[in-house]
Amino acid sequence: MSAPADPAGSDPTPAATPGVDSGAAARRPLPLAVAVLTVLLESAVLVVLGVAELASLDSQRLAMGLSTAAFFLGYGALLAVCARSAWRGEAWPRSIVVMGQLIQLGTAWSNRDANPTLAALAAMAALVVLVGVFHPASLRALEDA
Repeated sequence: MSAPADPAGSDPTPAATPGVDSGAAARRPLPLAVAVLTVLLESAVLVVLGVAELASLDSQRLAMGLSTAAFFLGYGALLAVCARSAWRGEAWPRSIVVMGQLIQLGTAWSNRDANPTLAALAAMAALVVLVGVFHPASLRALEDA
């Protein structure tokens, strides 16, 4: 007779997911994890802004409202995809994320007089991401991908 199958599913060898490095989570340094989570937060804020823009559409500014909503939703989705890929240890999203943070720093600087609190929050988030992405441990982790 053969041995019964393990009903608890406690097979010690995890199933491999195609295209995913199973050791990426073990090698993910804390600065990279913080950067990725901050990018996810930025992505969520952009999606909320896009939905809010759609909710406030009116006929007098329909084209502007739709294009603004599409930009926020598209950019939020792009950042989410980049964060997911960086979390999985892939190197390609690094340049997109860095460029986005540099643009965010410039936007924060130009809005520092109009809304200093929001500008400071945006600048701090961008700096957290940049420091996390360019930390030597993060660079090594993404190089090995």
